[in-house]
Amino acid sequence: MIRNVLAAATLLTVSTATLALAAFPMTATAAQPAAASTQLGAPSQLVLSNSQRIITTLERRRAEFTKNRAALSSFVNSEFNQMFDRDYAAKLVLGRHARGASPADVSAFSTALGDNLMQRYGSSLLDFNTKLTPRVKSEAPLPNNMGVRVNSELVRGGGDPVPVTYLMHQVGGQWKVFDVMVEGVSFVQTFRNQFDAPLSQKGIKAVAADLASGQMQASTKSK
Repeated sequence: MIRNVLAAATLLTVSTATLALAAFPMTATAAQPAAASTQLGAPSQLVLSNSQRIITTLERRRAEFTKNRAALSSFVNSEFNQMFDRDYAAKLVLGRHARGASPADVSAFSTALGDNLMQRYGSSLLDFNTKLTPRVKSEAPLPNNMGVRVNSELVRGGGDPVPVTYLMHQVGGQWKVFDVMVEGVSFVQTFRNQFDAPLSQKGIKAVAADLASGQMQASTKSK
């Protein structure tokens, strides 16, 4: 189950904690309210506001997205680009392989990974249960002025809250997500583990091309 959770998280956590669990089977309504945004810092307010906006959008446009996958893809990409620092996250996933890599190669890898995940897991959003409540528990600075950690959870009736943690930093004066952890499983570490061997064998360009063509599939199974 955690594999599907992280898949959706990887796909859309870039914009909201809510979509982190697009593939998580929830059926009951949530009763607890979200934390008051006036008590939160700017990063936490973004998590809540984007969660609430996207919940509404998914519910309102579900029929449209079911019939028109291009519209769903456009929606996902818009949210992805708005809230996620794609290239920085790609550098973290690439790890040692990013040293000496050109910005174009890093960007190509980032795009190929995102598109691959969309093709594989995007339909899970159509089954997403919008009757749940995002809640921010805490916000704390990361070491060495790297940004902030926003600890949140998705509250659902009939089950325990699901923890979702965001690591965020400022880019051009805007807060962006660069890693997410669902139940302790990190987006960056999961894909760094998966791609380390192929990157060592083939290099960034070849791995990006394999992801783009579908010859290689991104897997959210953590090791």
